[in-house]
Amino acid sequence: MSIGEGLIEPDDFDAPRPRAERSLEAIAASAAIKRVDVVAWRDLDDVEAGGSELHAHEVLKRWAAAGIDVRQWTSRVDGSAREITRDGYLVNRRSGRYAVFPRTALAGVRSKIGTGDGLVEIWNGMPFFSPLWYRGPKVVFLHHVHAEMWQMVLSARLARLGNAIESRLAPPLYRNTKIITLSNSAKTEIIDQLHLKGRQISVVPPGIDPIFSAGGTKSETPLVIAVGRLVPVKRFDLFVEAMVALKQRQPNLRAVIVGEGYERPELEAQIARAGAAGWLSLPGRLSDDELVSLYRSAWMVASTSVREGWGMTLTEAAACATPAVATRISGHDEAVVDNESGLLVGGVEEFVEAANAIISDPMLRRRLSQGALRHAEHLSWEVTAARTLEVLAAQVIEKRAPLGAR
Repeated sequence: MSIGEGLIEPDDFDAPRPRAERSLEAIAASAAIKRVDVVAWRDLDDVEAGGSELHAHEVLKRWAAAGIDVRQWTSRVDGSAREITRDGYLVNRRSGRYAVFPRTALAGVRSKIGTGDGLVEIWNGMPFFSPLWYRGPKVVFLHHVHAEMWQMVLSARLARLGNAIESRLAPPLYRNTKIITLSNSAKTEIIDQLHLKGRQISVVPPGIDPIFSAGGTKSETPLVIAVGRLVPVKRFDLFVEAMVALKQRQPNLRAVIVGEGYERPELEAQIARAGAAGWLSLPGRLSDDELVSLYRSAWMVASTSVREGWGMTLTEAAACATPAVATRISGHDEAVVDNESGLLVGGVEEFVEAANAIISDPMLRRRLSQGALRHAEHLSWEVTAARTLEVLAAQVIEKRAPLGAR
């Protein structure tokens, strides 16, 4: 069904993305922020980069464009330069995948990192323990609790260690640190599972790049897509299982999994065993233009993930007028407005029922498509960058205030 054939109205394309109340320049000037250091596990160019790295990039490039000297410290990318400038900010990637944690802390102790006006720590599973080596103003980007993700990627012994660090060792050290997360449900999990205080946690949803917009033509036959790293937490095996079951009801179904990762061989084997290779494809990573085109042509986007801080692929698709079917988990429950911009489900059977309903009911598709567009209108990277900088600026101002004024 094409746009002109009534899936959504052309006027729905025209709503502008929201703008920040204060410019980044004004926020930086209010706290005299001129330089910020950022410590992160992975760089955007890393083969396993995902939503955390994309979020950091979208924020940091806007801070840099506002005149802030932004320097990111992260692990090496094989075959790439140790130091680059990307969209105005410096990326220093001189440590190994796991050595980056102790080496960053050591550099902090030696005052080679953290000599600017503020620090951002990106806590992606394993923390950098910045409260132990940095006393200045700082904020932590913590998208979600990893919880059972440790068991999915590590041996039983290492999983217990990772979980103990995340849930018991690290939280007391961060009790006076400002945390920024993506959704209210992620905030609730951080409070409940890491026992941090609600007053120290700010919720700032991610934005959507303007390239993701409605237009083009929907596929003539049902097309379901899923986008993400091919890693255990995304549970693409459940997506394949659901698509195979859905194919029995929708013989013209096509499905695509966009992304790359170490689970590709297992997924290819699962698809081959199901005899689905002719209609379920894994094209790997796509260019932005290719991804936009696919979002626009899909009848729905899907996520079977078990852990997310938000679900940025779902809102990217929403901006292209494509509704979602996603697991009912923290993060997803705000990236998707249930029964308005998509449908939230509890398992494979519910997933199949929901996807089949959207395919079979043109009016439901139209309503959810319009709802997806309305939901996406409220998300802007400019606003995300401004609100995160406001949190850091408040910490800078508080740190500079006399003790009696705090």
